Amino acid sequence: MTSKHTFKAEANWTSKQVASDSSKRFYSKSHQIKIEGKPVLDISAAKAFKGDPSLYNPEDLLLSSLVSCHMMSYLYVCSQNGIEVIEYSDNAEAILEVNPDGSGRFVEARLYPKVKISNPDQINLALELHQKANQLCFIANSCNFPVLHDASCDAV
Repeated sequence: MTSKHTFKAEANWTSKQVASDSSKRFYSKSHQIKIEGKPVLDISAAKAFKGDPSLYNPEDLLLSSLVSCHMMSYLYVCSQNGIEVIEYSDNAEAILEVNPDGSGRFVEARLYPKVKISNPDQINLALELHQKANQLCFIANSCNFPVLHDASCDAV
């Protein structure tokens, strides 16, 4: 049976016009996202899009969601397969293409998970399980672009 879960977020922005001329208005891109019971997120556009580079931006958050969800899915499949994970790190990147009309989309994300496990005999299985984790990852399943993995694994 399928289960459904609802997630809610509230966005708040107030006009802080940065500059204007006779033909264009430039508004601040900084705003807040509130999720009940959690700290407020201060967000802006990416620096490339005239945002505040000291704040998170939607592109940062999308990639962070992918990295986090993959890691949690991976830890789950490792536990299901008796693999003891000692350390997990990732330095992921994603490519955003912007069209001349200002529209755009991510065309690829690449994760670089580095995993340390306790049993050297399980390294091959640990590497294979990234595929299963990708199949389970809620965020990767919601993306319309490829999420690729260039994983490495060592034993301690």
